[in-house]
Amino acid sequence: MGFHSSPQFSTMSDSQIPTTPTDSKPPSTHHEPAIETESQPNTPPDGGAAAWLVVLGAWCCSFSSLGWINSMGSFQQYYQIGPLHEYPTSTIAWIPSLQLFFLFALGPIAGILFDNYGPRPLVIGGTFLHVFGLMMASLGWRYAHFLVAQGVVSAVGVACLFTPALACISTWFSKRRALALSTLSTGASSGGVVFPIVVSRMIETIGFPWTMRTCALIILGLQFIAIFAVRSRTPPVSSEISAGRLSAPFREFPFLLLLFGVFVMTFGAYVPIVYIAVQGFQEAHMSNEMAQHLVAIYNASSLIGRLIAGYTADKLGRWNMFIICSMLSSLSIWALWFPAKSQPIAIGFAIMFGCTSGAFIGLSSTLPISVCPLPEYGYRMGIFWLSISLPALALSPVGGAILQSSKNGWLDLKIFSGVMCLVGSVIVLLSRLLYTKRKILTVF
Repeated sequence: MGFHSSPQFSTMSDSQIPTTPTDSKPPSTHHEPAIETESQPNTPPDGGAAAWLVVLGAWCCSFSSLGWINSMGSFQQYYQIGPLHEYPTSTIAWIPSLQLFFLFALGPIAGILFDNYGPRPLVIGGTFLHVFGLMMASLGWRYAHFLVAQGVVSAVGVACLFTPALACISTWFSKRRALALSTLSTGASSGGVVFPIVVSRMIETIGFPWTMRTCALIILGLQFIAIFAVRSRTPPVSSEISAGRLSAPFREFPFLLLLFGVFVMTFGAYVPIVYIAVQGFQEAHMSNEMAQHLVAIYNASSLIGRLIAGYTADKLGRWNMFIICSMLSSLSIWALWFPAKSQPIAIGFAIMFGCTSGAFIGLSSTLPISVCPLPEYGYRMGIFWLSISLPALALSPVGGAILQSSKNGWLDLKIFSGVMCLVGSVIVLLSRLLYTKRKILTVF
């Protein structure tokens, strides 16, 4: 039996999410994620030149922000055998961990700024900080230099680019939102393919400083497009942020389950992303160059997975596809990463895990906005990313500590990753069952 549409929970279009017109009373501090009828006026166009131009600008933001973050496995490997070779793996891992932490932890702040002031101030400020941080990293030679420039300054800029890009698209698309957001997320995959290859090749020819400057200039060029293209369909509404509005998401038990599920899942899903190049070099006995290319292979596969999942999610349901892809990601860890002690299996894992994890990463942003009112898009999305920030901060050092202190090394790290990914998927499934009132086969 296939999925069928429920009269209460269908594809969750913007026209079905309760909104508050500007001339009415403020929204209640507590609301149910219920769906209203199709009478909602001023629905998103779900296409057209203006809408897809916003997707293009958001794609540039995704390439420059999450695409850069997706290449951090290359830097973990480079620092480990290069300028920071005297530092242990767990210490070097704080650089990518801080990047992930700031990317997600600043989500609520960026979301509130977006709701009140629109995307342009965030995109301009984020572009400056991201480019400035990379330029400063090009001048570094000590651990503290890389930690502050790349792990803090650049990462804060990335956070300012990431949230408005996602939130803007949600104001332009409803029924085709998953496809639009998955198209945006291919920018992250494309950046994750381009940057590792650029970094590994150019470091050997022109050195690390000019490699970082070249990457910064690529990002600057793309962000010029984003600054003019990214805009919200609905004007920002400056309003007083009440305590009731801030606390409303935390009084919805299904939403709390969703936050806890992605909190747990982050430990499982991002460990292979961070350590895939190091594992290929150390355990699968790949050359340094080929190990670096594992990151590009993963991200290329991720691009395909995001597009397919985005198209399918608009038909089967975004939550349904997210849960399916999350469980398949866990399966790929158990089936392929465990025996990945040779180059062919390591490449096979990068392809399989890229397709499945890329799909659920691309769909993750559709979950919170499908169960919240329009005025809270930015804030709810920020809360969602905040739930990812704490495990993102801890996962690289935790992974490094497992490798250094555990008896079985890579095997224990893989078990940790597989278990956390599976448990997180089950928790999100429980949240979905509560939202759909235990309707298993409904489109949601």
